[in-house]
Amino acid sequence: MTSEEPERGGLRARLLAAYDEQLRTDSETPSAIAVTRLGPLRLVTFAGGRGFITYRDLGGSDAAGIRSLVAGAVAHFSALPEVDRVEWKTRGHDAAPGLHEALVDNGFVPDDPETIMIGEASALAVDVPLPGGVRLRRMTSEVDVRALSAMQDVAFGDPVSDDMADALLRRLALGDGMELWAAESGGQIVCAGRLEPVRDSEFAGIWGGATLPEWRGRGVYRALTAARARSAIALGKTLIHSDSTDFSRPILERAGLHPISTTTPYRRTA
Repeated sequence: MTSEEPERGGLRARLLAAYDEQLRTDSETPSAIAVTRLGPLRLVTFAGGRGFITYRDLGGSDAAGIRSLVAGAVAHFSALPEVDRVEWKTRGHDAAPGLHEALVDNGFVPDDPETIMIGEASALAVDVPLPGGVRLRRMTSEVDVRALSAMQDVAFGDPVSDDMADALLRRLALGDGMELWAAESGGQIVCAGRLEPVRDSEFAGIWGGATLPEWRGRGVYRALTAARARSAIALGKTLIHSDSTDFSRPILERAGLHPISTTTPYRRTA
């Protein structure tokens, strides 16, 4: 064991504790229109027919208790005709015996796991040279938001839809601090992402990062991340967190964020 390994382990433990204590609360779902408690679970309803299940922990439940919680959550959302899809957000470091089996047996399907990354905002807020003709700016108008959302759909290989754009416009109307950032070239959005300052915490989250394939590997995403980190610091936030795909994780890790756990969303449709 090297001398750095215990230090890294201690840092990970501190960041993980901050994550659990500050982010797994109502601050995780600032745009919720309803929240119902079921034991340790928070059953959240969002506009647009989306349900979401999260929690600080599972209260020491055994496999039978967890199966009961899953069934109760399914019954809750099944009684809401406006909800047509539900996500249960798992974390890899939780004590959750039998959770995977209970979710699958109740119609949930796991997505690919992502890495929970956390680090100092100052580590990301560095100068990154941009390719010629590329500029960064915040997006606030409906026209810009719809263009940004359409670009993200294309970058992720999804059909272009109004659903995400409508959700982002509702968030902006709430004035809850969310910021939308994009990189443009020749009037075309080529990279975009959100900044989500978390109220009453040290954290801001960076989410939704997407870059058109032909613009990847040219520093645009890294520059957009730096711009969001600078904005977070201006808002008094010192820590950045993100659930990272295999594509974004190495970029954020090189920038100074640390992998502290994993998260896997399980999705169920009505």
